[in-house]
Amino acid sequence: MIRMTVNGRTVDLDAKPHERLCDLLRRALGLYGVRVSCSEGECGSCTVIMDDEPVTSCLVLAMQAEGREIVTIEGLGNEDNLHPIQEAFIEEQGFQCAFCTPGFIMAAKAFLDENPDPTEAEAAMAMSGNICRCGAYPYIVQSVMNAAARLREGGSVSNTG
Repeated sequence: MIRMTVNGRTVDLDAKPHERLCDLLRRALGLYGVRVSCSEGECGSCTVIMDDEPVTSCLVLAMQAEGREIVTIEGLGNEDNLHPIQEAFIEEQGFQCAFCTPGFIMAAKAFLDENPDPTEAEAAMAMSGNICRCGAYPYIVQSVMNAAARLREGGSVSNTG
């Protein structure tokens, strides 16, 4: 059993010694916004925030999350109360098939927590650790810039929106 805080809720979960964090979050908690694509830490689809740092959860053993705070896309907002970053991605159409979108949003969240007033070049560099197979990169960067403006105008950069 491991104990961690996921999206603001403390949970005790039975994790197998070899189980990855992404698989535990999906299996035990039904957090399917944690997408798994490459399983090699290259694409960023499984990005979550662990103790205020973005991590590719396919490279983190579930046991390493013991005592840690994890935030997934489900912890940012919901359809009735979207996080400003989620609103910006919708407004700027920062997605096509949307498979990679949760990972991009979580990477953007961590980036904007550190740099609330980025340049486009900084936003593009920050998103470079994630792969969009549809090629929506210009829209993704514009989404990050829109989100930064929203957050500076009074949105929140806290983990829960």
